[in-house]
Amino acid sequence: MRILYAPCLFFGFIGTALYLIHLGASIVWLWPLLAVAILLSFCCEGLYPYKQAWASGMGEGPRDYLHALVNETLNSVSIAAVPLLAGWLPTAGYWPSHWALHWQLLLAIPLADLGITLVHYASHRSRWLWQLHAVHHSVTRLYGFNGLMKHPLHQIAEALGGVLPLVLLGLPQDVAALLAFSIAIQLLLQHSNVDMRIGWLRHVFAWAPVHRLHHLKYGTLGDVNFALFLSLWDRLLGTALYLPGYTLADDDMGIGDRPDYPVGYLAQLREPWRAGRETQPPAKVPSALREALGKGA
Repeated sequence: MRILYAPCLFFGFIGTALYLIHLGASIVWLWPLLAVAILLSFCCEGLYPYKQAWASGMGEGPRDYLHALVNETLNSVSIAAVPLLAGWLPTAGYWPSHWALHWQLLLAIPLADLGITLVHYASHRSRWLWQLHAVHHSVTRLYGFNGLMKHPLHQIAEALGGVLPLVLLGLPQDVAALLAFSIAIQLLLQHSNVDMRIGWLRHVFAWAPVHRLHHLKYGTLGDVNFALFLSLWDRLLGTALYLPGYTLADDDMGIGDRPDYPVGYLAQLREPWRAGRETQPPAKVPSALREALGKGA
């Protein structure tokens, strides 16, 4: 189960979504399919947790549900607006709409992934973008739903970087819906608390064993593994990191100099604009992590 979980969730649900749309089903059916994926993610995290300490929250569930609801609603509105945007914007018409649906999705994923990865990378370099992105990094435990926990403005920034260029090329609405669904599935896998064993697939997919290191709370040590789907982009950016000899501690996640980051939904939305934010000294890097970094990845 630990070996099969990630590839089965990824290819199983995205393949099912493709099949439904290919049969002519409405893109609305992707919503209940995503709900099933989230439920399965929760069940597997309960049965095969990577960290038992991350298996139960501290009352953040309603906040995370709000983040997911708002952000997925924004996605739905964006998808619904694709035909309108095609009429308003000077689309180039270069998108290969004559291709089979699965080939169009296989093209859309890496192109969107590159744009989203670059926005993500910039969010760790730009102070303004970081204030928005910090909401996502404030979590102190990782589980699948964390992937859907973002400030709405940062969600929009990633969409502009990753999806708008494809819309300008002429991306069809059904492919846009499948792309948004695929992103949601990937986010579940990236932040999962399932003890998945992905082996050589870490060289291809940026699933949880790769992405967890991005959430390290120790200063800039987490400025690694930015990619959403494909590990290739981090190798090209020089930001790939893998530490097979290091087991994450229960308290390795978060923002080291902001242990008091707000936990409420509305407070997190306001935080980027709040004046007088106080930081504390950076969290001390554990000796085991320092030793693993010294050995290289």
